[in-house]
Amino acid sequence: MKKNPSPTSTAAKKPSAKKTTATTSQHPARAYRDLHEHIKALDEAGLLVTIDRPINKDTELHPLVRWQFRGGIAEPDRKAFLFTNVVNGKGKKYDIPVVVGALAANREIYSVGMGCKIEDIGKTWTHAINNPILPNVVTSAPCQEIVVQGKDLLKPGQGVDSLPIPISTPGWDNAPYTTLSQYISKDPETGIQNMGIYRGQVKSPTRLGMNPSLENQPGIYTHWEKAKAKGQKLAAAVILGCPPSVAFTSAQKLAEDTDELHVAGGLAGSPINVVKCKTVDLLVPAEAEIVIEGYINTEWLEPEAPFGESHGHVNLQEFNAYMEVTAITRRKDAILTSIISQVTPSESSLIKRVALEPVFLNHLKKQLGIKGVVKVSMHEPLTNLRKVLVVVVSRKTPPTEVWRALYGAAALLRSGGKMVVAVNEDIDPDNADALLWAMSYRANFALDLQVLQGRDPGHGPRSPRNNGVDGSLLIDATLKDDFPPIALPKREFMENAKAIWEELGLPKLKPEAPWFGYSLGDWSERNEQMAQRAVKGDYFITGEEIALQRRRDVAMNTEIKHLMEDGSSLGQLVTPAAAKRRRPTASGVVPKKAKVEVKAKAAKTEKTVKTSKAVKPAARVKTK
Repeated sequence: MKKNPSPTSTAAKKPSAKKTTATTSQHPARAYRDLHEHIKALDEAGLLVTIDRPINKDTELHPLVRWQFRGGIAEPDRKAFLFTNVVNGKGKKYDIPVVVGALAANREIYSVGMGCKIEDIGKTWTHAINNPILPNVVTSAPCQEIVVQGKDLLKPGQGVDSLPIPISTPGWDNAPYTTLSQYISKDPETGIQNMGIYRGQVKSPTRLGMNPSLENQPGIYTHWEKAKAKGQKLAAAVILGCPPSVAFTSAQKLAEDTDELHVAGGLAGSPINVVKCKTVDLLVPAEAEIVIEGYINTEWLEPEAPFGESHGHVNLQEFNAYMEVTAITRRKDAILTSIISQVTPSESSLIKRVALEPVFLNHLKKQLGIKGVVKVSMHEPLTNLRKVLVVVVSRKTPPTEVWRALYGAAALLRSGGKMVVAVNEDIDPDNADALLWAMSYRANFALDLQVLQGRDPGHGPRSPRNNGVDGSLLIDATLKDDFPPIALPKREFMENAKAIWEELGLPKLKPEAPWFGYSLGDWSERNEQMAQRAVKGDYFITGEEIALQRRRDVAMNTEIKHLMEDGSSLGQLVTPAAAKRRRPTASGVVPKKAKVEVKAKAAKTEKTVKTSKAVKPAARVKTK
């Protein structure tokens, strides 16, 4: 394993596959990175691992990368992996490298592809969706430097078998499957193209399975139905590797009358170069690495799967569509892109999450006009994003708006929002422990819980219970009352202690929210005064004061603030002499003379403490 200063050069030096047609294309001008330039940028940023030793694509490749998602490695430490020496289970060597994790192994990699800072990803997406740019049609393109079509696809190593498509879940999957495969099709009625990510089972050198996952609103299925009604096959093109702006857009959920290549242009800030396919009437990205052209049969379906799915279970065999391949075109130095999916977190879930969360936020704030919504977070580990949604709202958001936000989040996707939880800004939506904490203490399930009936069960194993119809659970776990502070040291003390921790060379800290205490509204000036005295060592003053507040007409655990709220004077200080002189009453009103005596005594005590000698600091801890 090593790092390559120029990963794309390794691919370029390898011999190209046999071909029917080879052309020398002049690369059209562009203002966005292609995949090769993106990989080089990742390498320069220290985000790429290049592996030159032989790696079996059927048994080793995906399991190796999988470890960074299931091995306790924090998201920021994940990398992209470039495999330059790929073989299959029979020892066949491929001349096309495979890259995994190059688009969304972590947010930093995603931001490199987006060309913006991590904190600007959301607004960059919103701008792109609202400002699409028409593509630029070219006649000569890198993706057609090598063209194999017709009967030549049946020659050994010339068809789909020429591509190093990995097995994603060895031991369960029944074949290699394309994973980050953008299927492009055209609406037979409107002519509008759609681009979405669907898996493709390798079935023969000229046949590729296709599962549109109907519960996820696939545009290609609408096209398939319309073509079927017309008695036509559906033309399709499958992209295996393309510029990041195109790949990111293919994972986005957009209206079915929106051409994703236009939004990709908005994301790139300039038109995406496209070229017409060789055997089907479709436009594909000119800088695509590999393009599989063909027609999806609309008369027949055939078994597809088993395949490990993103809901965390193996998807068992179903009848699904298949594509008859008519051509394969590619760059001379093509790099095949694969993606880690299955159990989340994964590259598949992160590439969708970073794109979908801004869509949810825009839907609630702009489309529905809900005030107070700050953020929408999709829970990733194991649940695969759509099942658990967290809506973060500001503290002063009216209850009616909180519920509108919960309803709106549950309704955006047909299969999204099995559990939708509203929390305030102090709760980290990515911390499941914090969510349970908020639900445990800020939600009264007799009042703050609703169940929506008649929901689609969505992506996952299907159950016949309730005729296959599911429900959504909505929980308002926001603060409805002022609460006491979080029981952790205030921020300044934790930050000071952190500096000492680092000075002592102790293990690196990974702060988890909440890591310092803060007020939730129920904190009086009197409480603050006592706390400030305590850290200065003046707590004996408080001890004397509270000794003067003794009474025998209350029960254990009676809260002081409740007695103060009903007009009691327990907040006043009373000297022992004054306490003897006063007549015990239910209200506990203190005579004026007693108050004067108390103030004088308190001032004298506080002065005495301040003039006392300071406490010597503790000895410094020494470490070897």
